[in-house]
Amino acid sequence: MPIGSITRGTTGTNRLRRVDRWIATLAGLRRTADPLVVDLGYGASATTSLELHHRLSKVRPDVEVIGIEIDPARVKLASLSAKAGVSFRLGGFEVPLPAGRRAAVIRAFNVLRQYDESLVLENWHRCVDRLQPGGVLVEGTCNEVGRVASWVDVTADGPQTFTISLRLDGLDRPSIVAERLPKVLIHRNVEGEKVHAFLAALDKHWQYNAPLSTYAPSQRWIATAQGLRADGWPVLGTKSRWRLGELTVAWHAVEPLGFAWGR
Repeated sequence: MPIGSITRGTTGTNRLRRVDRWIATLAGLRRTADPLVVDLGYGASATTSLELHHRLSKVRPDVEVIGIEIDPARVKLASLSAKAGVSFRLGGFEVPLPAGRRAAVIRAFNVLRQYDESLVLENWHRCVDRLQPGGVLVEGTCNEVGRVASWVDVTADGPQTFTISLRLDGLDRPSIVAERLPKVLIHRNVEGEKVHAFLAALDKHWQYNAPLSTYAPSQRWIATAQGLRADGWPVLGTKSRWRLGELTVAWHAVEPLGFAWGR
């Protein structure tokens, strides 16, 4: 039986463009001999799976995307849009794949946010068990139009990085991402937790570098990333990613108190 519960299934055109752009850079996808990518919990239509295939095929023309949904009616509807390289099947966090294959990447977006926090870790484990060596689970959340997003990259060794991605034009405070944190973090944005301290530091540097908006919001964001790094935050990446409105830190910078991977 599929593992999980039927969620709202909200989706939309171009909603997941930011995380798709991130997935296209992953070494596990670019180097694998079997570029199989799973869109777990794609929702009420085939849109996100089709868009994922379109974007990833630019870096891996042989990519295959399998959309997995726990609602049989959604699978039946999405299957009408199947095409070469894109198919759909019934399932949940057990990630059923054909002929014993394993995924290079599993994208699970706006799924776990509708579950209890206590269920996050066990479902991360289930997904990671369906990955190829070097594979990645990308699990996170975004708002309805995809301008505010965050996600965690999880491997067989546990969570590796935490990324936020924001539309910089008109951005007041980066901590707006607090309402779209992954489930593992969204209830931890309180005094004493690392993610709370990180978002406070992010806002501080964003405000400090406000004059750079005269040149471009991206210049202000780059300076914000550089300032965080200078303060000792484990900021990863380079200007080429920062100017997109992305900021990635090592997982330990935001890891919840008491968190244990447990493998």
